[in-house]
Amino acid sequence: MKSLPDPVELTSALVRCPSVTPAEGGAIALIERTLAPLGFVCTRISRGGVENLHARWGRAAPVFAFAGHTDVVPVGDRAAWSAEPFGAEIRGGVLYGRGAVDMKSGVAAFVAAAARMVIETPPDGSIALLIAGDEEGDATDGTVAILDWMAGAGEGADFCIVGEPTSVARLGDVVKIGRRGSMTGNLRISGRQGHTAYPERALNPLPVLARVCARLADTPLDFGSAHFQQSTLALASIDVGNPASNVIPAEGRAVFNIRFNDLHSSDSVKVWVEEIVNDEIRGTGTEAEIEWKVSGESFLTEPGGAVDLVTEVITRATLERPALTTGGGTSDARFIKAICPVMEFGLVGDTMHQVDERVSVADISRLSDLYLEILRRFFDKG
Repeated sequence: MKSLPDPVELTSALVRCPSVTPAEGGAIALIERTLAPLGFVCTRISRGGVENLHARWGRAAPVFAFAGHTDVVPVGDRAAWSAEPFGAEIRGGVLYGRGAVDMKSGVAAFVAAAARMVIETPPDGSIALLIAGDEEGDATDGTVAILDWMAGAGEGADFCIVGEPTSVARLGDVVKIGRRGSMTGNLRISGRQGHTAYPERALNPLPVLARVCARLADTPLDFGSAHFQQSTLALASIDVGNPASNVIPAEGRAVFNIRFNDLHSSDSVKVWVEEIVNDEIRGTGTEAEIEWKVSGESFLTEPGGAVDLVTEVITRATLERPALTTGGGTSDARFIKAICPVMEFGLVGDTMHQVDERVSVADISRLSDLYLEILRRFFDKG
């Protein structure tokens, strides 16, 4: 029998790869070397200085996909770490290192599970692995590049699990079946500069900006939906850039981020914001301009089908039914939902992005076993 990867050993090897986004750091190459001898057709996808990998075993339908990323956030204060950030030290059954939770352990767990599946119980179908290299960065040349390549190559998927760390207190207590949309607005209110002693000769944009910001912050978009919490708008910056106390500035700026649920689209949110802004500037003589950046639309994978299969596997193994949630920030699932139903399930994520990021080695093995059982059930092999 061919040598199968151990999920803990593979996690350790990946953590030792210094793949701070967008650097590949040897991580993509390591996964390719692991999968190719097992019969996976591996395709490196390079775009914008980012290295990604699509690996597929089999050519028949259905196609079960796993997705994840090997890039990590910077180390931060190196002196504050109790372990070498790229050393993968194991102490007391816990593996330390940048990316240990987010999300090299998740990638290692599903790589090991897929390897066992194709060697021990080859499925009547295909397994695809989508490994991105810029999820922690701009997220424009990682999973998006893989999906663009897949569209051109005629590749697809019928269902996907993203191995992000979704669990909260215990492995398997939470899975995500959707995410809120995210968008950022950069608002500029412009008037006319002048002397503070002669305000009648100026057109001060700041009172208008203050009213707009207060109204945006205080007006709810909604009160939640069946599967989503209430949409939120958070002010991130109010900036004038005026060092002089005797000058009325010509303009003021505000930056705000909106996390919106499935009651809205980014276009409908823009209309809502612009109506408030236009209402507040009406008759003031000031002008407003908003620059928008949309990071992703909200989406929901309805319970049923493969979602129920995953929750049943977790429930049997943990004796606890996982909560189906849509909270948190964004993930690459927001891109994958365009080609197939997608959900997220992974390890406890309480130390991701922190100093001394760490993960239970026992949980890595348990997660890999759960992924394997999900594969077997999906292909009706176990």
